[in-house]
Amino acid sequence: MFRRKSHPHSEQEGEDQPHKVKELRTSLGAPLSGRDLQYCSDACLRRYLEARNWNVEKSKKMLEETLKWRLTFKPEEIRWHEVAIEGETGKAYRANFHDRDGRTVLILRPGMQNTTALDNQMRHLVYLIENAILNLPQDQEQMSWLIDFTGWSLTNNVPIKSARETVNILQNHYPERLAVAFLYNPPRIFEAFWKIVKYFLDPKTMQKVKFVYPKNKDSVELMKSYFDMDNLPNELGGKANLKYDHEEFSRQMTQDDVKAAKFWSFDIHHTETNGYSAAEVAPKTECLAPPVKV
Repeated sequence: MFRRKSHPHSEQEGEDQPHKVKELRTSLGAPLSGRDLQYCSDACLRRYLEARNWNVEKSKKMLEETLKWRLTFKPEEIRWHEVAIEGETGKAYRANFHDRDGRTVLILRPGMQNTTALDNQMRHLVYLIENAILNLPQDQEQMSWLIDFTGWSLTNNVPIKSARETVNILQNHYPERLAVAFLYNPPRIFEAFWKIVKYFLDPKTMQKVKFVYPKNKDSVELMKSYFDMDNLPNELGGKANLKYDHEEFSRQMTQDDVKAAKFWSFDIHHTETNGYSAAEVAPKTECLAPPVKV
């Protein structure tokens, strides 16, 4: 069973929350329509307010930037066949388990980088983030990231530009969607890279990044508090002997593409689901199983 979810909006309690949400919605001006309306659910507005410490003006600016970004990037229109080449090595995928709080888990393996086109790499990442959100349990708004540094070296290092764009997309256009990001066993040479990357992180995101080293008992115990070790792959310190199966994962993503298309339909009655305003959103998600036991 999942543990009771702790409410992410702890800094603004009581009756002031609904008032702030209403104030933010009013500040946006003309009534929203289409995908903007569907995206800007009350849960969504709360996340933007939380990200900007409940400052309505700053939250408005952040949200407006996201709406502009979504208009041009069109994340809801990306389909698996367009980015499938990025996933061939299993460098990033949605795991077949949740964390102890029922959150969707994304596994990223930068050492398995297989392409050089930044634009498509970002489309692949955004596709997976959208997919992770689409597959959140009803009572969850956040996901967890597990970043496995097995095989990572300077020769296959993620360029600073890619890291910066990843940070920008995650913290500016998906605020309060990340619960925690575990960096598992990064090599010593990563320290120089990290000194640059952390410069782009805001304080809220920075607090969510946790380093885990197999020989450091405290960091391992922290990871165990978030994940059942029976679910985790061996390379992440767990007990599961798993292997990424690109064919199986592609089948699952193709099915989810149908679900996403239904999710973003306009001619349906709107209801709240997973922090998005959607309708008849696809049937309840089954747990994905791209990595299969070997």
